[in-house]
Amino acid sequence: MTKVNRRIFVLGGLAAASTLALSRPASAALAFPFNLGVASGDPLPDGVVLWTRLALAPLNADGQGGMPNQSIPVEWQVATDDKFTSIVRSGTVTATYADAHSVHVEVDGLQPDYEYYYRFRAEGHISPVGRTRTAPALDVVGRDLLMAFTSCAHYESGYYTVYRRMAEERPDLVLHLGDYIYEDGASSGEGVVRSHAGGELVSLADYRRRYAQYKSDVDLQAAHAAAPWLVVPDDHEVENNYANMVRNDNSPALDLTGWKNRRAAAYRAYYENMPLRGPAKPNGADILLYRRVRWGQLATFHMLDTRQYRDDQACGDGTKYCPEAGDPRRSLPGITQENWLLDGLAQRNGVWDVIGQQVFFARRANASDAVSMDAWDGYPASRDRIQKGWVQRGVRNPVVLTGDVHRAWANDLKVDFANPAAPVVGTELVTSSVSSGGDGTASTTIPDAAYNPHLKFYSQRRGYVRAKVSQTRMDVDFRAVDKITTRGAAVSTLRSFVIEEGRPGLQNP
Repeated sequence: MTKVNRRIFVLGGLAAASTLALSRPASAALAFPFNLGVASGDPLPDGVVLWTRLALAPLNADGQGGMPNQSIPVEWQVATDDKFTSIVRSGTVTATYADAHSVHVEVDGLQPDYEYYYRFRAEGHISPVGRTRTAPALDVVGRDLLMAFTSCAHYESGYYTVYRRMAEERPDLVLHLGDYIYEDGASSGEGVVRSHAGGELVSLADYRRRYAQYKSDVDLQAAHAAAPWLVVPDDHEVENNYANMVRNDNSPALDLTGWKNRRAAAYRAYYENMPLRGPAKPNGADILLYRRVRWGQLATFHMLDTRQYRDDQACGDGTKYCPEAGDPRRSLPGITQENWLLDGLAQRNGVWDVIGQQVFFARRANASDAVSMDAWDGYPASRDRIQKGWVQRGVRNPVVLTGDVHRAWANDLKVDFANPAAPVVGTELVTSSVSSGGDGTASTTIPDAAYNPHLKFYSQRRGYVRAKVSQTRMDVDFRAVDKITTRGAAVSTLRSFVIEEGRPGLQNP
């Protein structure tokens, strides 16, 4: 841990009690309850969401983390320094048994474009310290933004070294593009580095317990404590390859009541364990997660949900499997979300329009003409509407950020992918995974390169993408580690690109 303030991750805010302005007396009733760490997210110019969840025994099968069936007051503080000598905001919130003692604090009244530190206290115990920051004011560009993004952290496949290396970058913002947890049960044998607790996730208790297991990992806790996060789920937070009412075998959910109950449990646990604002609190089996986050006049983040709203009108009611990939009525994000995205892009509020989403956006052709139904290739008319839409609206710098595929890719985007001479209209950056897929190999040979000249980089290693965003350019580094099946691997840059303002596409630095 060479680049990280050890007070944040080791001392974790266990400072001398004399520095605190926290009034509740210590109690012997509970042991240390902050075993799942702290987090912040969805920054605004004047505030940010703070999160923690109390858990004495995170792996208890009932999903309640060993906590008593009672409400517990949790105090919180925000300061301008990590020693908390200058506290600017504080308060108390109640952690309830019904919400698995999770806490969401929507702090306001902060200064824009500013770094802060935060911590919690419950029953006399002090949490680790987190570092966060606010977005710039809406009428200014602000400082350059250092962001990092990743996805897909299968616990059994390896250690979370990628999260640790991301934390050491001290980014201003982290984006997680889905598969924060995996829903499968405990495995054994080759390729299993550490085991899931319990079987396949079905109930609310199951999902809560799985989040607690993942969040007990110290490297994940370090990444959360390093910076505010923007999060969106993919499929494994519910079930592999699910989409709308379609199950993972591409057939309709026959037991719709049971399926909706499982979705409701999954999304409730997701909200309980993420630094999300109140509007994202789920309503039964539905959760509203697509949203826009402004970073002053530098960038607008359009965060999409490509699972819940897949509109397969070619099949009637959206509850059947639709093989007709070319049918123009198909929409991967759903028509409502498509229109929401295009309306936001038309506002051109930032130098950069960044679209955070889950599945592969660019075309990936192959000799067999096989089409992935779990990518935008399965919805080409939907992709075409969005790309033509941003061209028609004069969007200068669209950049699509993608997870899901456990590989790193860098892609030029074209309205006509079949024409090598067609102009480049955008850029896609695809992150590799945190651990899903194991160590990977050193290969950087682009699959089916002859059919896809717009695909510019490929890597099988585990890692993340680091990007420094300024008014004139985006400097992109694909970062990776050689191993995640053993702890502590170093990180290196496999390839770097530049995206120039007003010039979509990938350039060499």
